[in-house]
Amino acid sequence: MDNLTIRLVDFVLSKSTQTSLENQGFCLWQTGQDLPWLTIINLSQYQPSALAQHLKHFPSKNHLALLAPEQGELAAAAMQIGVQDYLLLPLEDGPLFSSIERLHRLEQPDSKIIAAAQISKQLLMLAHRAATTEASILLTGESGTGKEPLANYIHRHSSRAGKPFVAINCAAIPESMLESILFGHTKGAFTGASADKVGKFEQANGGTLLLDEIAEMPLILQAKLLRVLQEREVERLGGNQSITLDIRIIAATNKDLRQAVDAGEFREDLFYRLDVLPLKIAPLRERKADILPLAEHFLQYYGQQGVATYFSPQAQHALIDYDWPGNVRELENCIQRGLMMRRGQAIQTIDLGFNLVSETCVNNSTQGLKESKRQAEFQFIVDILHKVQGSRSQTAAELGMTTRALRYKLAQMRDAGIDVDQLLQRSGNAA
Repeated sequence: MDNLTIRLVDFVLSKSTQTSLENQGFCLWQTGQDLPWLTIINLSQYQPSALAQHLKHFPSKNHLALLAPEQGELAAAAMQIGVQDYLLLPLEDGPLFSSIERLHRLEQPDSKIIAAAQISKQLLMLAHRAATTEASILLTGESGTGKEPLANYIHRHSSRAGKPFVAINCAAIPESMLESILFGHTKGAFTGASADKVGKFEQANGGTLLLDEIAEMPLILQAKLLRVLQEREVERLGGNQSITLDIRIIAATNKDLRQAVDAGEFREDLFYRLDVLPLKIAPLRERKADILPLAEHFLQYYGQQGVATYFSPQAQHALIDYDWPGNVRELENCIQRGLMMRRGQAIQTIDLGFNLVSETCVNNSTQGLKESKRQAEFQFIVDILHKVQGSRSQTAAELGMTTRALRYKLAQMRDAGIDVDQLLQRSGNAA
C-alpha cells in the first residue's frame, strides 16, 4: 500500500484511529507531499451551491465527505460533484474503516467489471455498501448497460461469495414454464414432469438469485413470488413440503417499475419488497470514460492470443463519439466485428461497422425504397475506397466500372452532401 496518504480537512482523528489506520498501511498526508490518495473533508457547514468551489481547494484522488445526519440534500450534491463516499457525524471507526476499504478495493484490478468514469466509480461504491447488507436490491438501467455483471459483482463482494449465484431472465422463458423453472416441481406435477426438478430458488439457496427483466413476470407469478419473499420458503409445484430459503434477491429491469405499478402491470407490494436498495446504471453515452477501457477489455478477451491488436486513433475517436444506443452489449459486438474485419494489427473505423454515410444523409425512413438503395450504394463505394486506401482506379476496378463512371458516382455523393475525401481523411485513408 505505497503512497496511501490521507489528508484531513476541518476534522481531527483520534490517536487510536490514526494508529489503526497506520497499522493497515495508511498514513496522514503532510504539506509538500504528492497528491493525497484520500481527503476526508467535513462539509457539514457548507451549502450545496458552495461545495464544488470549496472542493477545488483540496485536490485529491478520492474524497470522503463528513455530513450531519439531516443533510440528505448535501449528500446528493456532494456525490454529484465527484465525492466518492460520505459518512455521517459523529464519525465512528467501523464505518470509516469500511469506507476506506471499499475505496481501496475499487482500485484493485477486477476483470469482470470496469469503472473508469466517475459515475461508475460512485455506483460501485454504492454496490459495495449494498453487498454488506442482506436487503433486496433493484437494478435499473437501459438494456445492455451491464445489470447482470453488477449483480454478480455485488454477490462476489458479499458474505455469500462462496455460495451459488443464479441468474434467470424472466422475459426469455415462456410463461407456462416460468413457474416450474423458478420454484421447481415434483414428478407427475403436470404432463411431462417425469421426475422431480429443483427450481432456481433452491439452486441459489445460501447464495444470490438474480431475477432479470422482472417487469416481464406475469401478475399471477408476482403474487407467488411475493409470498416466497415474505415467508422465506418455497414449495415445488405438485408438492406439499416447504423448503426453507436463505437467499439474497437482486431484481433487474430496463423499465420504470413505478410506472408499471401505476399502470396496473406490476404489483405495488412486490415493488416495495424489491426496491429496498435501488441502484441505477447510467447508459454508456453518459459515461464516456468507460468506453475505451471496456473496448480494450473486449479486445483482449476476444483477440487472438499472441497477436498485438490495437485501435487506430481514428477508431478510438469514433468509439468515443458514438452514442451506443445498445450500450455495453453493442460495444462488445462492435469490437468482435472489428477483430473479424481488420486487415492488419490496427482496427480502423471502417472495421467497426459504423455507417459513415448516415452521418450526412437524410434519414432513410422518409426517403422510401429508392433512396435507401441509393444510400446503400453510396455506403458500398465508401467501403471499397477504405479497403483500397482511397485509390480511385482500384475502386473502379473492384466495382466493375470505368473511372469516369466512378467520378460520376462520387459527384452524386457530393451533391447528396457526402464529402468522401473528408471521410477518408478521418480514417487516414486519403489517396
